[in-house]
Order: sequence, then structure tokens, then C-alpha cells
Amino acid sequence: MHTVAVLSLKGGVGKTTVALGIASAAMRRGIRTLVADLDPQGNATASLDPPYTDATLADVLENPHRSVLASAIGVSTWSEDVDVLVGSEDLEALNEPGPDEQRLTSLSRALDELDEAPPRGRPYDLVILDCPPSLGRLTKSALVAADSAILVTEPTMYAVAGAQRALEAIETIRDEHNQELRAVGVLVNRLRPRSHEHQFRIAELRESFGALVMPTAIPDRLAIQQAQGACSPIHEWHSPGAQEVALTFNMVLAKILRSTRAGRHRMDPEPETEAETTGPIEAIRTDARG
Repeated sequence: MHTVAVLSLKGGVGKTTVALGIASAAMRRGIRTLVADLDPQGNATASLDPPYTDATLADVLENPHRSVLASAIGVSTWSEDVDVLVGSEDLEALNEPGPDEQRLTSLSRALDELDEAPPRGRPYDLVILDCPPSLGRLTKSALVAADSAILVTEPTMYAVAGAQRALEAIETIRDEHNQELRAVGVLVNRLRPRSHEHQFRIAELRESFGALVMPTAIPDRLAIQQAQGACSPIHEWHSPGAQEVALTFNMVLAKILRSTRAGRHRMDPEPETEAETTGPIEAIRTDARG
């Protein structure tokens, strides 16, 4: 079971879009996936649309026992291979920093319980942690529990500062709590390839972070909002823009699976595609929309 945290310390950059896109790519490959919605806004839960549960992730963090976990996990409308550890507004009360450092391990202990006794006897291959856009207790808990982390940003003037703070947070958690945690990369979202401003900001990110900036970028396509509004995985939304985005998420998932940190179980990566090896940020030149 490999656990990846999807984080950004700046709101509105499409962090949940990335978490859902990775889940969609995993579903396409038949990878059993759990999405844990740590964001009090609950957007990932709304898009995955599980049935009502008797408990939520807030209850799990307060009491990470198997019975509570079982009551907080629902099957998404996407597929029986994609489950949701349901988020709620109650998580906001748990996001404030506190003196009890042991609370940072609650999520990790909960995931260990899931690994030992998975729901319906079907173990998860991949756990995606959709973090809130702040460095509070929830994001720190996710980094303590994760094997790897993806930093999501937009190609704007604030991109470098936000990515730098997120990377520093990863390094701090690795030094103090989780020595195996590693950054998979900085993922640029909402790219408009013909925008000179966007290309300038990507160059700025590469100057600061080098190879950590992922060669894949998520293009700015209306299909993403359309699929989320319909509670549909992007891989099942049929439009040229959706197909382009889906291909990009396939490559992001492959990058995660090639992570040197194997997690609790090792999964074999998908072979690289030609588009990935040539650098999709430069390769995305299509005018496809919608």
C-alpha cells in the first residue's frame, strides 16, 4: 500500500483536481484506491459521492480504531475499486496546531489498521491524501503518514514561494517524524502552453527546483470542471480536452509508482510513454478545449 499526499500551501490551485485525477488514472488501471479527504471543504468527497456514512475522517483522527474506520469509508460512485475516507467540516476543528505531537500519528495508525484489516477483505494498493491548503495539523498528519508527496502549484508569480514553503514542510516532517517521506515532484496545474507568462513561471520554477519540477503538467481545460460537476472520473469524460488531461494524469500516476519509496507494498510502474520522455510541458500544444 503506497500512500501519497497531495498538498499545496496556497488555496485555489486545483489540489483536489490532482487528487481526483490520480484516482481516476488508478481506477483505469484497476488499482484499488482509497481517497482520504482531509480538506474540511470536502470537495473530493462531493465529487466521489459515496453514500452516507455513520462516521467521517474527523472521527477517525480522534479514534483511529477499525470499527470507526469501517464506519467512515464509503464506496464511490465511480467504481467499487475507489473508496472514500469521508471528509467533513468537523475536520477544521482538528487543524489547529497543538502541543500533543502524538495526534500527528493518528492518521498513520489508522492506515496501518486498514493495511492489516482492509474493508471487505480487499486491500488497497494506493491511498491518496487530499490535504487542506495550509500547514496545520491535518497536512502535517498526512505527511507523517505518507510515503511520498506531490506539491501542486499554478504557473503564477506566487508559485515559487508556495512550492518552496511546501518543500520545506516536507523536509521538516522527514527530519522530525518520517524519514522515508520523499517529494515525488512539483506538479504544475492549469497550464496554458501558449501563455508567455506561464512559460516564464515554469522556467522560474525549474531554476529554483530543477528536476523536481515534473515534466508533466495539467493543461487548463474546461473538461475538468465538467467531469467534477458530473461526479465523473476524467477518464470517462468523452471530449478531446478530457482525453488530453487523462493522458497527463496517467503519467503522473506512473511517476508515483516509480517512486523509490515502495511503501507498505510495491506496485509495478506503468511503462513510460513517448509523450512523457519528451516532456509534456513543451509537448502540450493542442488547441483542444472542453
